[in-house]
This record gives sequence, structure tokens and C-alpha cells, in this order.
Amino acid sequence: MRPGYDEAPVNPLPPVVWLLVLPIIAMEVVLNAGAFGIVGGPQAIGWRADALQRFALSPEMLDYMIASGQFVPDYALRFVTYPFVHGNFTHALFATVFILALGKFVGEVFRGWAVAAIFFAAVVAGALAYSLVPGIRAPLLGAYPGAYGLIGAFTFILWARLGAVHANRARAFSLIGVLLGIQLLFGMIFGGAPDWIADLAGFAAGFLLSFVVGPGGPAHLLRLIRQR
Repeated sequence: MRPGYDEAPVNPLPPVVWLLVLPIIAMEVVLNAGAFGIVGGPQAIGWRADALQRFALSPEMLDYMIASGQFVPDYALRFVTYPFVHGNFTHALFATVFILALGKFVGEVFRGWAVAAIFFAAVVAGALAYSLVPGIRAPLLGAYPGAYGLIGAFTFILWARLGAVHANRARAFSLIGVLLGIQLLFGMIFGGAPDWIADLAGFAAGFLLSFVVGPGGPAHLLRLIRQR
């Protein structure tokens, strides 16, 4: 047998990436099974609306907690549950593809716990930024802020590698520039909620946190500061 003949044709995904996408996949399987009448009977058609009601984040939730000075556990939990429910199958599919692709790349460089930390930090940062912008009333849902956090980590890796060879580090931000440009263009044409705010905040959180949880951790960050 030739060397490498028994190797898998595709490199396996880091386990943490599966832990991030499996709840999204499971949610979509259940909701779509209900929508097509496979399970749950006639009432299952409304399961997606019920899931959005239970897990999506309304900006007014943060407004209420700040104005009243009260901590509402259900409202606070929405800051980490909203990425696991989506508006439709296509919305969930694209978010899952982003997480799988970027999670695989980042997970080959970062440790598993760091990938999870970046994802959820981006999710929370995106929710806070979205909720703090005045005038927004549309709920926030979907895993894109977390996926953009992984884009931030991906950008950090490119940024570090370009710096190591003394190349132009600005090139590392090409991907986020293209994605946000497309998102803004679609928003102007088709309208909708300004969820790009949450995505941009998620990207920033992922990029900045990478200095701390990435390879080398705080020691690497300290070396960068001393080089300034």
C-alpha cells in the first residue's frame, strides 16, 4: 500500500467547530421537519416563529435592563442564544458554511477553547453594539456575528504572517472589506435590519481578542507593544 493511501481526502474539522455548528444544524432539522409537516402536526408550521420569539434578541431588552436597573436572566441569555436560530434555511446554511470554513482554518492555528472564546465574544460584542445603536427595533438573529469573529481571527493570522515577512499588513483586511461592501450594497438595494453593525463589532472583537488567545497569547501582545 502506498504511503498516505489510507489518509482521509479532507482534513477533519476541529471538534470545537462541530460543537458550534451542531446546534444550528439540529435547530434547522427540527424547524424544517415541522414546516414540511414531517413531525409535530399542523402547529409545527409555527415552530420557527416560536423559536425566534424564545431565542432572538430584541435591542429593547438591553434598553429595558439599563433603564430599569434590573437584570433579567432571560434577556441576558438572548445575548448568546440568538446565533442558533435563523430566519430561514438559506440564512442558516450560509452561516454554517462560514463557520465550518473559517473555523477549520482558525482551529488549525488556535486552540479549541480559543476558537470558542472568539466566537462567543464576537456574538456578545455584536449583540451589545447592535442594541446600543439608537432607533433599531428589528430583532437580531443568526450566527453571522460569531462567524465574523472567526473572520477577525483569520484576519489576525494573515496580519501576523504578513508582518513576519515585512509585507503590507493592510492586505489582511481585504476579506472583511469585500464582505462588508457586499453586505452594505445588498442592504441599500433590498433594505432590512442593519445587522452589519453586529457583524462589524463581531469582527473587531475576534481580531482584538486574537492578540490575547492566539498563539503566544499575552506574551505575544506584550512583545508587539514593546516594538512600538
